[in-house]
Amino acid sequence: MAAERQGSGGNRGTGGGGSGCAEENKENERPAGPQPGDLGDSLGLESILCRGGEGDIVKESQQQHGLRHGDFQRYRGYCSRRLRRLRKTLNFKMGNRHKFTGKKVTEEILSDNRYLLLILMDAERAWSYAMQLKQEANTEPRKRFHLLSRLRKAVKHAEELERLCESNRVDAKTKLEAQAYMAYLTGMLRFEHQEWKAAMEAFNKCKTIYEKLANAFTEEQAVLYNQRVEEISPNIRYCAYNIGDQSAMNELMQMRLRSGGTEGLLAEKLEALITQTRAKQAATMSEVEWRGRTVPVKIDKVRIFLLGLADNEAAIAQAENEETKERLFESLLSECRDAIQAVREDLKPDQKQREHSLENDSGKVSNIQYLHSYLTYIKLSTAIKRNESMAKSLQKALLQQQRSEEDGKRTPRPQDLIRLYDIILQNLVELTQLPGLEEDKNFQKEIGLKTLVYKAYRCFFIAQSYVLVKKWSEALVLYERVLKYAREVQSGAGSYTNSLKELPNVQDLITQVNAEKYSLQAAAILDANDTHETESPSQVKDGKPLSERFETFCLDPSLVSKQVSLVHFPPGFQPIPCKPLFFDLALNHVAFPPLEDKVEQKAKSGLTGYIKGIFGFKS
Repeated sequence: MAAERQGSGGNRGTGGGGSGCAEENKENERPAGPQPGDLGDSLGLESILCRGGEGDIVKESQQQHGLRHGDFQRYRGYCSRRLRRLRKTLNFKMGNRHKFTGKKVTEEILSDNRYLLLILMDAERAWSYAMQLKQEANTEPRKRFHLLSRLRKAVKHAEELERLCESNRVDAKTKLEAQAYMAYLTGMLRFEHQEWKAAMEAFNKCKTIYEKLANAFTEEQAVLYNQRVEEISPNIRYCAYNIGDQSAMNELMQMRLRSGGTEGLLAEKLEALITQTRAKQAATMSEVEWRGRTVPVKIDKVRIFLLGLADNEAAIAQAENEETKERLFESLLSECRDAIQAVREDLKPDQKQREHSLENDSGKVSNIQYLHSYLTYIKLSTAIKRNESMAKSLQKALLQQQRSEEDGKRTPRPQDLIRLYDIILQNLVELTQLPGLEEDKNFQKEIGLKTLVYKAYRCFFIAQSYVLVKKWSEALVLYERVLKYAREVQSGAGSYTNSLKELPNVQDLITQVNAEKYSLQAAAILDANDTHETESPSQVKDGKPLSERFETFCLDPSLVSKQVSLVHFPPGFQPIPCKPLFFDLALNHVAFPPLEDKVEQKAKSGLTGYIKGIFGFKS
């Protein structure tokens, strides 16, 4: 209990403030209505476990506080904070800051259903800590011992909750839920101890109780109980397999493949079990045959992958929705990449030997290189199927484009499909370049026909994108190209019909293209008429004022408005001739008449006059 108290104190700093804290405090308030203090009242967690049919308190708290993303540490902190608030609200504190005084909830003080919630939060905190340690134990195995200790603590609190619920004050529904909760935690503890029989009995007891509760209440509450049953069923089958029931393994495989992966306590153990089972089967697998050539398989990882390939492909074919199918495709591609990497590591030291074998066998590749080509073929083929599946879902979305626009969602565009078909064509080019298949004419012919099919679909969606921007002539030419590719496929199919069954039907494409061509021609004619009407003189407004278009009739509503355009004002500048400049070029050539006779002759004064002039004497 001291460790639990430390966990509570260690999270005080993360209690949160504001509206989050106020919202959590509302969960601790005493419910309105009659108080269950009298012995005649039925005490239970109904007002807390089921809030208006929205869900039980455990599931709701887990989803809101971290477990939706697998964050057990966050949920553990929430449980600690809520425990502290509950103890403060109920005045049920464990001593003070200086001294710890342990208290237990007894039947005598059981006057409020929040005392039961106190024990439930203790169990949830211990369980979340155990799950947190389980995640960390993958890299630190020593933490597994602490994990088992926390699970035992959770079971201890669940036993206490079940014991308190045996009181006459507690209603029948709460008693059954407490028993189911106790059985579930007990089963998890036995599961971790690998006590399969005891774990199976506990899980079966929990499943039985939830099934009875689902049948006894409304449909909304039955959905919650049925979800719990579905969560427990894989654990029961896993325990049954370990006890010796071989049929349980097939059920587990089907459950895993249908859901695209398992989550929770069983995930890692189930993956390990599947790998272990395939490894046992792989011991008897020594070779694989592909395109008429038998190749020995000596790498265990490759054997395991090849054994599980058929199961994975069957699961993809049976997938219920696109999300599950996409998850299964990614899982298969990941396993294939791991197998290719294992083969590639064996190829490196064998490079010289492969070169020698190429020289001696006249171009025939070695077995390990051919196996690498086979795995690469599987990877590229799976990638093509995945992209084709995505393209089909996008095509369906294009057909529902109008409805999606009304919903305000982003509508898919033909450009999205063009990108997918580009990737598919790139994968087909890589298939033709695989070592060991260059001389296989049938294989090359088959890939060539597939390339034509996907080119036709790619060209079709390019034409669709041109239609959207009203480029009619370009779209028409592309439609003709689609028909050309489709006719080449039909003429060259011949004996390759079986290999083309999985591909989209080109005949459907031809029918669709012919219909689109007629629609395109009609749309082009209508668009041309609209353009002609738009450009007619009676409707064109070129912005000229009325004074400049007296001779042209034009429907101009602005003439009866307040912003009528009659003339340009202020008027624009007009060019005018400037004042001329005169240059007298003849002046230098004019001979002026003599004027000596009109000018008075001054008397020559000589030296006397000069002297008089100096001294200022004038004559």
